[in-house]
Amino acid sequence: MKIGAVFPHLEIGSDAVVLRDWAQTAEELGYSHILAYDHVLGAEHANREPKLRGPYTEESEFHEPFVLFGYFAACTSRVELVTGVIILPQRQTALVAKQAAEVDILSGGRLRLGVGTGWNWVEYDSLGEDYATRGPRQEEQIELLRKLWAEPVIDYTGEWHRVERAGLKPLPGRQIPIWLGGFNPVAFRRAARIGDGFIFGGGIADGLAGLEQIRGHLETEGRDPGSFGIEAMINWQDGPEQWSANVDAWRSAGADYVSMRAMGAGFETPQDHIDALRTFWEAVN
Repeated sequence: MKIGAVFPHLEIGSDAVVLRDWAQTAEELGYSHILAYDHVLGAEHANREPKLRGPYTEESEFHEPFVLFGYFAACTSRVELVTGVIILPQRQTALVAKQAAEVDILSGGRLRLGVGTGWNWVEYDSLGEDYATRGPRQEEQIELLRKLWAEPVIDYTGEWHRVERAGLKPLPGRQIPIWLGGFNPVAFRRAARIGDGFIFGGGIADGLAGLEQIRGHLETEGRDPGSFGIEAMINWQDGPEQWSANVDAWRSAGADYVSMRAMGAGFETPQDHIDALRTFWEAVN
């Protein structure tokens, strides 16, 4: 099982040298991948109907994952670059296909595209996309992404997309893996049908329960669970003893990856986050 690190958007700041140092430290220590979250816009929560129930606000700082990974592709040489997750249905599908292909090309085939549907309807409205249809649209988007990466020119008509004799150039040299994320049974079923893997974002008890659901759905779909990837989070706040216990639990459950998440742990400086990479790595290896 491989161990990665969640990029700490909220506290790391915007100094390009600091971002480079964080990524290079992760790679030098031996982390297998860097996972970055996605929000294009933050929104004020007060006086909204329906209410916004997610954890982030207009004060939350997020770097744009594809641009960030273009930078990290030049700063690093080995670590996998993972979106965890891109909120796919609020973005234009052909543009995501182009951006993902470019990151994969520039990084030498190191992108893993995690996608999800999100929770912030204000963000969807601001980007001109329909929040209500986000689930089924995501399924069509995944189908279209794979076609755009596979063929130089495509002709595609779906319920929400039309591409008439057009294609990407340059193409990526492979099918970029598409993993899904989420917290509910709908996401588990969808991933088992059309995903290459699943990224669990919550605690270990919920994650292990979700894993059992996914494996049941994979069996129903006639898919081999061994070819379906699993990733989970290890929270910094849990402390060293629990880190090791959770790593062991996920390894025993057959997970392929875990990621250390120190974002939100209360660190006051970017250097604290760089130091946390070393502390965690030494504790679990």
